[in-house]
Amino acid sequence: EVQLQASGGGSVQAGGSLTLSCATSGFSFVDYAVGWFRQAPGKEREAVSYIFTTNGDIAYADSVKGRFTISTDAAKNTVYLQMNSLKPEDTAVYYCAASTGTPSIWRVGWALTYEYDLWGQGTLVTVSS
Repeated sequence: EVQLQASGGGSVQAGGSLTLSCATSGFSFVDYAVGWFRQAPGKEREAVSYIFTTNGDIAYADSVKGRFTISTDAAKNTVYLQMNSLKPEDTAVYYCAASTGTPSIWRVGWALTYEYDLWGQGTLVTVSS
């Protein structure tokens, strides 16, 4: 059974850091890209970052570039999102998702929720000012 489980959320003050984890099972990073999305109250879900380990493709939303870092640990089947210099506007429920597309699709459409087939439950990140 294919599963993704996000964890690591919590409450931090502005300027602080958190690392989110996405534990996966039932599929290989060789074939899937994994993305992080977030949804703030009253707003639509938006893309944060994605990674395709096989060829090293990575992308970030402009709002998090330079502050967030995505990485994988294939031995642990886990994808991480290191979040530094957190801002109140980063407050949201964060989700990880996996896509069975192709690199050519991801390079153009990595930020589109419909490109992702599998979703985990979210983890809440709250950043206070």
